[in-house]
Formats: sequence, structure tokens, C-alpha cells
Amino acid sequence: MPLLDALARLNAAYPWSHNARYHPWIMRQLPPRFDRALDVGCGSGDLVRLLATRASQVHGIDSDERVLGAARESTPAGLSVTYAVADGTSYDRGGPYDVITCVAVLHHLPLAETLVHFRRQLAPGGTLVVVGCAEEDTRVQQALGLVSVLLNPLYGWVRNRGRRSAGPPVAMTAPTRHPDVPYTELAREVRRVLPGARLRRGLFWRYTLVWSEAR
Repeated sequence: MPLLDALARLNAAYPWSHNARYHPWIMRQLPPRFDRALDVGCGSGDLVRLLATRASQVHGIDSDERVLGAARESTPAGLSVTYAVADGTSYDRGGPYDVITCVAVLHHLPLAETLVHFRRQLAPGGTLVVVGCAEEDTRVQQALGLVSVLLNPLYGWVRNRGRRSAGPPVAMTAPTRHPDVPYTELAREVRRVLPGARLRRGLFWRYTLVWSEAR
């Protein structure tokens, strides 16, 4: 279709990181200062470095050694930050954590097992923040997806200040897969494992989840 072809060309000309758009929102969910933080699926380390402005220690883990190399190169000396190749379902060094973040990674992992592991790794009073992807399985979600398709190139043009990009941001180059868990199923599992969690559907094919471990 001509419209879809035109949108695809604009998306290629003005790529932008949908995940980085949520970083300021993530930081607003967290205390001004905290001790230990873990970023699961940290990629190029953008969120790790933001967390390090408030945390005493930040651990960033990812399954991709190549992208972790870029993260290490981009992290200034003197920050209390470590990176490791690890799986978000089993990593337990440095915990428990006052903050755990996970952006666009949960759909790559077994849902229930990962949520249970996050809960076990969170310190009393700690905060878990997830920005994730799920299959759109209601009309409201499908409508948000359609709006996102139309807004995506416009938002990309604004983020790139009208200048064509030579390529996507490093954070967008890691392999991805389409989420296969429907949002309604995800919501049921979240309510079961993390009672009281705040779960919201947003634009640009993302949902947000915030949960705090009671003291």
C-alpha cells in the first residue's frame, strides 16, 4: 500500500529508540537515591548510566557480548558500574537490589519464571520497573498500535531534528523477536506474581509495569 510504503521510508530515514523514550519516565518512578540497581537487558548501557547518577552500584546484564562492549566503552571511568553477560532469569550476584529495571526484554524470557526471579531479587521496599512488549489482543490495544504506526515517523523526525540518520541507534541494533504473549495473559500473570502492580498500556508498542516490594 502506498501509505505503508511511505511510512516505512520515513521510519528508515528517521530511526529513533522507542526504549530510550521511556528512560525519563523510568527515573521518575524511582527514589532520589538508592543503593544497588540491576538493569536486565541493558544493551548499550544508556539506562545503566542514568541509574548510576542516583545509585551507589549499578549492574547491567545482557546476553549480547558485542553490545556490552559498546556499553563499556561509553561508560565514563569512575562510575560504580559493572557489566556482565548473563540471563535475567538466573543472575543473582550483587543482590538483593533496591531497583530492578527491564526494558523491552521480558518478552524474550519465560514470563512467570522471570517475574518470580525479579521478585526474589528485589530488596524489601525496592522497586521493579518494566517497559515491555506484548501481543495486541484487544481493540483498544490495536487502536493504540494503529496510532503508533502513524505517529512513529513524525516522532522520529522530531527526535532527529529533521536530519536523516545514517543508521539506527546502537540500542536498536540488537536482534529482536515479536512478542507472543497476549497482553491480557500477561496482565493475569502479573497480578498473580506481583499483586498490586501498576500495569498500563502505552504508545509505540510498549506497556509499563511498576511494583514495589513491601517492607
